[in-house]
Amino acid sequence: MVSENRRECPYKFGWKKMTDTKGFYSELSDFYHLIYPDWEESVRRQAEALDATIREVWRGSETVLDVSCGIGTQSLGLASRRYKVTASDLSPGTIERAKREALRRGLDITYSVADMRKAYTHHARQFDVVLSCDNSIPHLLTDEDILTALKQLYLCTRPGGGCIVTLRDYEKEDLAHQQVKSYGVRDEDGVRWLLWQVWDPQGETYKMTFYVVEDRGAEECRTHVMRSTYYANGIDRFIELMERAGFEGVRRYDDRYFQPMLVGTRAAE
Repeated sequence: MVSENRRECPYKFGWKKMTDTKGFYSELSDFYHLIYPDWEESVRRQAEALDATIREVWRGSETVLDVSCGIGTQSLGLASRRYKVTASDLSPGTIERAKREALRRGLDITYSVADMRKAYTHHARQFDVVLSCDNSIPHLLTDEDILTALKQLYLCTRPGGGCIVTLRDYEKEDLAHQQVKSYGVRDEDGVRWLLWQVWDPQGETYKMTFYVVEDRGAEECRTHVMRSTYYANGIDRFIELMERAGFEGVRRYDDRYFQPMLVGTRAAE
């Protein structure tokens, strides 16, 4: 079967069973920046949007905790704006990439591996602002797990400080049918990359398969295949869970970030 596929389409398929979130992002870490047409510009632009919101809502904030930092898309940009940034992620692979990116930029960021459901247990301190961006929390597949994580984020937030979460708006997605999401073509250092996702709905969740084709100009290409699962929770429901975790005045902003931004505050003591 493989040889027939190669005759029709000369790709060398590198299938790997990456069904857990930790493995998925560790495998994706070397390619993650390719999701963006210009990752460096996205780092700058996202930090600008987050910084503007922090200055507006929690003026004077200095310390930031990013509990789903990935390869550093948000933490690098905020650190370059002189925030004191601490960051963690479930995936050791993404943390190693983030450390290299910070070192390359001369930025002082404390990175570590941690599950956001144990964020306060791990970091054991409070911050002016706690972040979880880029639709990370929906990797938690039940309301119970999401609430556990949000309560940990609440404990990590100083009184008078706040929390920012950005999410995909699943109410705008047709999750009754299989979806194909193309990220297009990227050319980098003589290598051509093609990226796309396939979503397979399964009730309130969907299986996501990420395909990354690596074309180095030879007769064969290499295809990296990674899989994960998301919980397609509605944003209104998520706001309810933030409020149950203790955050007050939770608001949704749709015009500040590339995803809806939810902002909540821990009451001052």
